[in-house]
Amino acid sequence: MRTLYLECNAGASGDMMLGALTGLLDDPGELKPMLESAGIPGIRVEVEKGETFGIAGIRVRILVDGEEEGHGHHHTHRSLSNITDIIKGLDISDGAKENAVAVYRLIADAEAEAHGEPVDLVHFHEVGALDAVADIVGTCMLIERLKVERIIASPVRTGFGQVHCAHGMLPIPAPATASLLKGIPAYAGKEEGEFCTPTGAALLKHFASEFTNMPRMAYEKVGYGLGSKKFDIPDMLRAFIGSTGDGLPAIDEIVCDIDDMVPEDLGGMVDRLIAEGALDASLKNCIMKKGRPGFELTCLCRKEDTERLSVYILAHTSTRGVRVSGAERYEMLYRFDEIDTEYGKIRVKVSEGFGIRKQKPEFEDLRKAAEDHDVSLNEVRRAVQKDSENRN
Repeated sequence: MRTLYLECNAGASGDMMLGALTGLLDDPGELKPMLESAGIPGIRVEVEKGETFGIAGIRVRILVDGEEEGHGHHHTHRSLSNITDIIKGLDISDGAKENAVAVYRLIADAEAEAHGEPVDLVHFHEVGALDAVADIVGTCMLIERLKVERIIASPVRTGFGQVHCAHGMLPIPAPATASLLKGIPAYAGKEEGEFCTPTGAALLKHFASEFTNMPRMAYEKVGYGLGSKKFDIPDMLRAFIGSTGDGLPAIDEIVCDIDDMVPEDLGGMVDRLIAEGALDASLKNCIMKKGRPGFELTCLCRKEDTERLSVYILAHTSTRGVRVSGAERYEMLYRFDEIDTEYGKIRVKVSEGFGIRKQKPEFEDLRKAAEDHDVSLNEVRRAVQKDSENRN
């Protein structure tokens, strides 16, 4: 699978995203005619080579009527409908239009929440400027141009302190940025300043399906998008593009230690977690503080189930916290076959994968057949084995 990985160690902004993706093109000069021909009023694109902390990268500057918005006299306020009309009138693909409008809808929802007003009354200031429109539209065009199928991003640095904007001095992350980053792993870092902008946060929220460390991937190119701020770390967003193949299924492991529950109550948690959708669950003995005997509860689950099952464990055990770690799992595909034996039908779980095949009769079927016919479990197993050999 063609995968784009975004490393947001210095946060994210529209111009940094545009620069990083431009760096993945065979010819970074392609961006200028591509974006200028889209039809955004009065823009000119400058693609410059630069460096930060000795690292070479690309800085993209969007000029509107010959100057950078925010550095001159432009203070245009636009509504979501104004922005939507501009985007829908551009000479770009329908897919790029849909993505760009969706990004702006996210920003509008965040601004409405921040200011406590309906979305229809939201007027964009900085993110309504035409250079921001170009950043978002250009990013959508480049993701389409690069034929990206999956986007993963790292946790996002936000910075801290205060930032001056059209509304005055605001805390960092700005309220709209804070709203957009809900559910996304984020951290302040040790340096003051605004690292993640609303535009950067909205692009990440719309496009990234996962926020984690770089997955196992054979990347073919790396792009460095340079920002315009001066920090004690490189002000850049790094983009990797390549193939992750089918990859191994990603799972999470939820673990907690418990020493203050009745064992009978805790023992039932394994079956309850399985019933709730866990891939597997187990208990093992451990020695806890002050030499007290306890139990370690482990639950394996798909990443989309992690939060739900973690809350379930907190609600149904005495633990006050769980540990979560990511992993990949080699999984064999399985199916159930039904075998006719002299003791009736027995389900057999057949597992295959990685050149391996194994099968095992379901214990409950074995037990019932043994009870119904007053024979031992081993006799029923032998009957299953005999029938399987005859079928093969």
